[in-house]
Amino acid sequence: MSKLRTSIPLLNYAVYNGNLSEAVLSDKTLINTINQYSFCMALQDAEFKQALEQSDILLPDGMAIVAAMRLLKAGKINKIAGADIHLHLLKDLNEKGGSCFYLGSSENTLLKIKERLSIEFPNVRVQTYSPPFKTKFSAQENQEMIASINTFVPDVVFVGMTAPKQEKWAFQHKALLHTQTICTIGAVFDFYAGTVSRPSSFWINLRLEWFIRLVKEPKRMWKRYLYYGPVFIAYVFRTKMGLVLKNE
Repeated sequence: MSKLRTSIPLLNYAVYNGNLSEAVLSDKTLINTINQYSFCMALQDAEFKQALEQSDILLPDGMAIVAAMRLLKAGKINKIAGADIHLHLLKDLNEKGGSCFYLGSSENTLLKIKERLSIEFPNVRVQTYSPPFKTKFSAQENQEMIASINTFVPDVVFVGMTAPKQEKWAFQHKALLHTQTICTIGAVFDFYAGTVSRPSSFWINLRLEWFIRLVKEPKRMWKRYLYYGPVFIAYVFRTKMGLVLKNE
């Protein structure tokens, strides 16, 4: 994949700054996303930080990241959500008669994904695997997941286990997976299945998707936005002050 990237002076992450149409799949590629929440989590989790740093493509999935890039004069970029890369890859697979594998979520969610795919992307062959809901997988469980993927040999593997588990798992097992593209997309599994509603394009275009998600799921989202939001903003401004002093 052509990796159009620009460096963001936040833990030296290299964030993708092109359009999805400019990305050409070639070698095995690990695609992750970064937002203010995952950024803050990585400050306290070295393994997660490494997984993000080693992404072949790290998409800016959040207006906070986009704003930080501009404030720190690291480049002008546009938000690319997990749902965007998911749709982009499915369209490509449908055109060429490719295949994909969904790893994560419940059997019910995966069934709904397959049903929708059969209607919207009938040329895409699909297989799924629902891993156990637990913090850490055993060696045997990891082997079973890898075997399921490698038996199918998909063009794309979508991983939806929530952050940071999905990014860590994908990074740790990248070399063992018989696929061209590995893409961690978290909540997109539920969005596409319809088990969780994504805010409409009206709110997305207003850059208020985060606010609607907070209103809909306050217990799950409050810390992500109301706690980690200020933490991220403070970190960005401390970085900005440091850069100004350094330039002087």
